[in-house]
Amino acid sequence: MAIRVAVVDDHRVVRAGLVALLRQAPGLEVVGEAGSGEEALAVVAAARPDVVLMDIRMPGMDGVEATRQIRTRFPDVQVLVLTTYDDDELIWGGLQAGAKGYLLKDAPPQQLFEGIEAVARGQSLLPPEIAAKLVRVIHRGGSTRPEPTESLTDRETEILRLIASGAANKEIAAALGISENTVKTHISNLFQKLGARDRTEAVTKALTRGWLRL
Repeated sequence: MAIRVAVVDDHRVVRAGLVALLRQAPGLEVVGEAGSGEEALAVVAAARPDVVLMDIRMPGMDGVEATRQIRTRFPDVQVLVLTTYDDDELIWGGLQAGAKGYLLKDAPPQQLFEGIEAVARGQSLLPPEIAAKLVRVIHRGGSTRPEPTESLTDRETEILRLIASGAANKEIAAALGISENTVKTHISNLFQKLGARDRTEAVTKALTRGWLRL
């Protein structure tokens, strides 16, 4: 079954180019377009895509607020931020709003296609350069740093690093020589310790608390 994608970008020419590019990719289906955050909410409500490609800076409701509302109202819809802006605070804002990942528009087409597929599977997408910027925000005090009540085990830390790199459960199991069920158990424990709902939030909170360094 094809992954259903909605494209949100306020620049009509850029949006048209993205749509044309995505239509060349096997396994992807463009089901809607929007030029603003307000339009994005309407498109998501009508088309219920699997993944929304979200621009950040738009007139009216920006991509951060649109992402927050989409994730609140349509929790099964994943958001992948795709923008020309690599400002540290924008990255932090997008991820805090619930985006599964963050890509720049100059990313190669194959990286974009693979990123959409990963996000549709519920995986986080934090390329190394984006993760580095996230760390800088945290070091500048861009978030609160709650005192950890329970530290991570060495194995949980290994798994969290692999999650941050975008590895799926099967890949984590192969890398560590353990079963997928064991990986799922560790991830469940990680979510509980971190108070996280998904992989991106787990990585973000672990970085914030100083439990993970990239």
